[in-house]
Amino acid sequence: MTDNWQIDAVLLDMDGTLLDTEPSYVSALTAALDAFGYPDATATCHALIGIPGAECEALLRARYGESFPFTDIIEAFAARSDEIFRTGLQLKPGTIELLDALQAAGCPFAIVTSTSRRTAERHLTFGGIRARFDTLVTCDDVAHGKPSPDIYLLAAAKLGVRPQACVAIEDSNPGIAAAYAAQTIPLMVPDIVPPTDETRSKCAAVLGDLHEVLALLRERGLSASRPAGCG
Repeated sequence: MTDNWQIDAVLLDMDGTLLDTEPSYVSALTAALDAFGYPDATATCHALIGIPGAECEALLRARYGESFPFTDIIEAFAARSDEIFRTGLQLKPGTIELLDALQAAGCPFAIVTSTSRRTAERHLTFGGIRARFDTLVTCDDVAHGKPSPDIYLLAAAKLGVRPQACVAIEDSNPGIAAAYAAQTIPLMVPDIVPPTDETRSKCAAVLGDLHEVLALLRERGLSASRPAGCG
C-alpha cells in the first residue's frame, strides 16, 4: 500500500462495524440453541459471524445434522433479537464521526452487509442512521455472499467506482476475505472474533475502532469538500 490511497468511495459493513449488534445476535442465538438442547452454542454463534443466512443454515446442518430444526431455531432467534433491538440499538464508537466526515468530504459510501435488506432497513432505522445511506447492498442482491467478493464488486459498481479505489471497513474474517478478493483496500476493526493470521495478511490495517479508521483515512487523503471523490 502506498502512503496516499486513491479513495473514491468507502464501503461499510453493518453488523459489528457500525452497529453493535453482534453481542445481541450471539445472546439471542445461544438462547435459541440452548432452548432446543443443542450444545456448544457460543462457539457455533462465533462461527456464523459475517456470513449470510444460506451459508449459516448449511453450517448449522453440517454441525448438528440434517434433522436440525432450522426454521424453529430462526423464529426463536428472531423473536429474541427483535426484543433486544427494540429497546435500543447502539452504534459502534466513532460511527457518527466517520459518517459526518465522509459526508463533509463529498465521499460516496454504501452499506455492504451479509444480512437481508429487510433486516438491514430495520436495524439501520433502530440505530438512527438509515437516512444516511442512499445505497444498501445486501445478501439479497447477490448469488454468493461473503466471503465471495460479489457483494463488494456490486457495491463498487452501484457507486460507479473501481473496487481498487474503495476502502472497505469490516469486523469479521469472512468480510475481510470478501473485501480482499474484490481488490478493495480492506480495513478491519475486530468485534467479537479476532482476526486470523490469514486475515491480518489481507488487511491494509487492523484498527481499534472507527475513530482510528477516520484518523487513518485522513492521513491517506480524506479531506473536506471533494465532491469528485474523497482521496
